[in-house]
Amino acid sequence: MPFFLPWHLLLLKHNRCSQNISRGSSLTPTTNTTWLTRSGLYAFGFYRQGNGYAVGIFLAGIPQKTVVWTANRDDPPVSNNATLLFTGDGLALPTAEGQNYLVKSSGSSSYASMLDSGNFVLYNSGREIVWQSFHHPTDTLLPGQRLLSGNELFSANSEADHSTGIFRLKMQNDGNLVQYPVAAADTSIYAFYSSLTVGQGENVTLNFGADGHLYLLNRNGTNIRNITDGGLPTDEGKLYMIRKRMQFVEWESSKDKCVPKGLCGLNSYCVLIDLEPDCRCLPRFESVNQGNQTSGCERNFVADACKNRNENFTDTMEELESTTWEDISYMSLRLSDKDDCIQGCLADCDCEAVFFDGTNCRKRRLPLRFGRRDKGTSERAFIKVGVPTKPDTDPRIVQPGSKKKGRTDILIIGLSFTALIHFVVDFRDCVVGIYKNERCEW
Repeated sequence: MPFFLPWHLLLLKHNRCSQNISRGSSLTPTTNTTWLTRSGLYAFGFYRQGNGYAVGIFLAGIPQKTVVWTANRDDPPVSNNATLLFTGDGLALPTAEGQNYLVKSSGSSSYASMLDSGNFVLYNSGREIVWQSFHHPTDTLLPGQRLLSGNELFSANSEADHSTGIFRLKMQNDGNLVQYPVAAADTSIYAFYSSLTVGQGENVTLNFGADGHLYLLNRNGTNIRNITDGGLPTDEGKLYMIRKRMQFVEWESSKDKCVPKGLCGLNSYCVLIDLEPDCRCLPRFESVNQGNQTSGCERNFVADACKNRNENFTDTMEELESTTWEDISYMSLRLSDKDDCIQGCLADCDCEAVFFDGTNCRKRRLPLRFGRRDKGTSERAFIKVGVPTKPDTDPRIVQPGSKKKGRTDILIIGLSFTALIHFVVDFRDCVVGIYKNERCEW
């Protein structure tokens, strides 16, 4: 089963037609389900999500929907008897408790348009825009759309689940475009891609051109960085539709698919197998969810020898070579002997892992995160594991290889771009990438 993670850019052609939607119009999941662009390229409305329906914008006219924007993406799906109503305040799902607004306009809205650019727009009576989806991206940028300073794109959990995933792309206020895990702070130690444009000032924007050109503009409109060169066909006035979902990479932020921090869950680390990422558990740990490698790993043994002094159970250390992890050690000792480092951890009930580089011994508590195989590191990791000395005499001991009941809630961290910048999330493409879809002229 594939991993899920990143961003792609799906480039499509459109004309500038639109059609208006009057206030009081409504949609339901089963009848009158969408508002189409005049060309039929994009649709706004209900689409299948899990056991119910979500509201968003997607490519129309193809069996498998490519979703480019989702309203309230982390809300549970709605049932098939829901109604989406366009009111003067925006778009609402009427409930017994009142109106649940999926879109709230900044002023009174008189009519709406689903533009062929993929932008859904609300206007007041003076034809001024009071809300537009282009200013509220989720996991996708479309041609002509910008990511404004201070805003972010968040990956989806999967192609079938468009709720917030484990990565984010942020257009920082300092002018730097950076990728982070969702749960990490905006600091360089957690970044796994940067445009290296820090210090370029406020109001820098990420721009996505119709020709696949991805670039940064400062507040004066000056190009400060070309992320890609573009060069894809830009034949205006022609409409193209996806014939089948064939994608190939035009650009990606990293060739190493284990670079994104948080790709593997807690207590697991990323290994490249034929250039594809695979998550491995710490020694004597096993996956929390075999079908989801981002779920992390948990112990398959009871580690109580240190604190309870159980004579039927003892602690030992198992080595894990050539891996790097987030450094949040609670103690660092100047030691030159590996065995002294190991013994120091075994004698410390708070210590669950140590990292030794020949001169320093760093003690860690679990969980470990942001792990990846790195053959270039000289640091060696040693993980404390429990070994039963008399396995048949203590019923509390869970044998290695068996599944421990219960689990601790873990933080799962995820991102995707589309031409569309579409954070379509597939672990095989766990870095920001521009993708070009095969098209046929319509």
